[in-house]
Amino acid sequence: MLLIALRDLQWRRRRFLIGIIATGLVFALALLITGMGASFRNEVHRTVDAMGADAWVVPEGSSGPFTAATAFPETTTGAVANQPGVEKASALAMLRFTVRTPTLKDINVVAIEPGGVGTPSPKDGRSLEQRGEIVADRSLGVDTGETLRIGDRPFAVVGRTSGVTFLAGTPTVFLALADAQELAFGGAPLATAIATIGKPSDVPAGMKSMTNAQAITDLQRPLTQATQTISFLTILLWIVAAGIIGSIVYLQALERVRDFAVLKATGTTNRSLLAGLALQAVVLSLLSAVAAVILATALAPLLAMPAEISAGAYTLLPIIAVVVGLLASLAGLRRAVGVDPALAFGGA
Repeated sequence: MLLIALRDLQWRRRRFLIGIIATGLVFALALLITGMGASFRNEVHRTVDAMGADAWVVPEGSSGPFTAATAFPETTTGAVANQPGVEKASALAMLRFTVRTPTLKDINVVAIEPGGVGTPSPKDGRSLEQRGEIVADRSLGVDTGETLRIGDRPFAVVGRTSGVTFLAGTPTVFLALADAQELAFGGAPLATAIATIGKPSDVPAGMKSMTNAQAITDLQRPLTQATQTISFLTILLWIVAAGIIGSIVYLQALERVRDFAVLKATGTTNRSLLAGLALQAVVLSLLSAVAAVILATALAPLLAMPAEISAGAYTLLPIIAVVVGLLASLAGLRRAVGVDPALAFGGA
């Protein structure tokens, strides 16, 4: 029965090729969407890790250091630095601007004290050392040595980070806190967060301390609805894939009614018929999974948003494909089981 099923695949190879391409495209879309959801989670961890802080101090009414820019006097940093458990503390300011590169792009601006806590290590170029300089993420599309205008001021790009983004892939630009104070606060000595090495046992009145885990959770919060939608769409794509495979298998069953009648008349069991249909569905699913990997790899660089498809997703794909194939094979099983063996002898 299994050999017959394979021969049937060969006989109807054109139809199965179309099914493989269609199902493979659906699987590829599921991979890409899953990769987008993973990139939302991964970028948050990368950004927080790149800044090298152990804790964050923000105003009590602030939801977190990255999502709510509640300004307070920069002098609060000294009081935090004197708390037990704190080795070093630096004031920061989290802002958002638009720049032209030459197209208009949104950027996250992280204003730091050069050499202080929160200074990232660039992948190329050098770290931020003085005013008038910036370290930009590679995703912004500017090179070291170029000049980028933020607000009404030009800045020299001295280094570039990689993968330091947040809020759905928005590039992050690091500049000196004094520059940000002039750009956003009219030169007033204000900050929106304090990053520390070591965890403070206490904080000044009106302030609160947050761990890296809490900062990550808060930074992921604005994208909660997006990630939930991504998960829902992924489930819908698996259902669509099952529908495509099921329709092909069911069509096969309709065309092979007399074949099934002959097989049943010669003693073939319903279990064997199911095995044959399941084999066809599984082969179709696995070949579609292979096509999906090729398509996803080719399409990922064309997306405006990053899609970080993990090795685990690639490993899980054939398993899901087999499950989808087995479920889809049930569409043709009922038709095959219900065939009257008398049809083999010309019965109605």
